[in-house]
Amino acid sequence: MCNRLSVIDAYISLGSNQGDSPAHLRAACEAVARLPGVVVKAASPVYRTEPQGLREQAWFANQVLCLRCGGEWTAPVLLKALLDIETAMGRRRSPEPTLRYGPRVIDLDLLLFGTVCSDDPRCRLPHPRLLERAFVLVPLRDIAPEVILCSGETPDTALRRLAYRVDGEHIYQ
Repeated sequence: MCNRLSVIDAYISLGSNQGDSPAHLRAACEAVARLPGVVVKAASPVYRTEPQGLREQAWFANQVLCLRCGGEWTAPVLLKALLDIETAMGRRRSPEPTLRYGPRVIDLDLLLFGTVCSDDPRCRLPHPRLLERAFVLVPLRDIAPEVILCSGETPDTALRRLAYRVDGEHIYQ
């Protein structure tokens, strides 16, 4: 009998607000697609979104991808690969806490990894701020309207609790 490795769908968000942000999202998507055993199954449209936290900065380009990950992938290993892509693309994290949500060339967040739940501070799943962010939930709804979130609801149901609006490619929150 053949023992098959299982596959897991993971969802990641991409964001950028420095330089040619849409080009940075495309480059990050291409880098993710080059990971062995990972297939980009779906990509949301790119949205322009207001900055969260530190408001005095350029708007972001944001997108969500669904990845089909081969059985050799775990959430911590995928997160490490995403952080490596960020570093390779020039992401520099400021030690200054007030700049935590500051400008960035690229930001890759692991939102969901199958049904894995983790409180490990190095790899929290689902992403701890997933249910607060329209700029993540709207594109997630575009590509996975039926995915069940940690709250037991769909992205559309979670969005009903948020004050936001979508105007074309812009998300205001």
